[in-house]
Amino acid sequence: MPHELSHAGYLVSDDPARLDVDAIHAFLTRSYWAEGIPRDVVARALAHSLCLGIYTGGGEQIGLARVVSDYATFAYLCDVYVLEAHRGRGLAKTALRALTTHPSLQNLRRQHLVTQDAHGLYAQFGFAPVAHPGRHLEKRDPGVYRR
Repeated sequence: MPHELSHAGYLVSDDPARLDVDAIHAFLTRSYWAEGIPRDVVARALAHSLCLGIYTGGGEQIGLARVVSDYATFAYLCDVYVLEAHRGRGLAKTALRALTTHPSLQNLRRQHLVTQDAHGLYAQFGFAPVAHPGRHLEKRDPGVYRR
């Protein structure tokens, strides 16, 4: 049974059958964090993640929140967006509420995300700057989608 929340005529749902890979790719390929990402990479990422799509009453996909997790100890929140024409209606908050209540994401020891400009939004859901940044490492390949 899908985990779903309704808000102001929109639906947030974890039903993978509803995901519109083309719509998601169209947004992500122009985002600051996944610019130029190939469609096949998007499709593979969606297939191996918990995805909450955000849909109009007519079923058009206008947003997403994706979680990569082992469902036991850790989750990484990424690819959160709402199309420009639908922003300012509380849809990102509704998606984050759906994630915080999702049965598969309860009692995790750590949840992580990276954001350039939405710190205030995520703070409302308990996210804070990394307590010990010197302990966190990353391996980046920013040009991977251009090769």
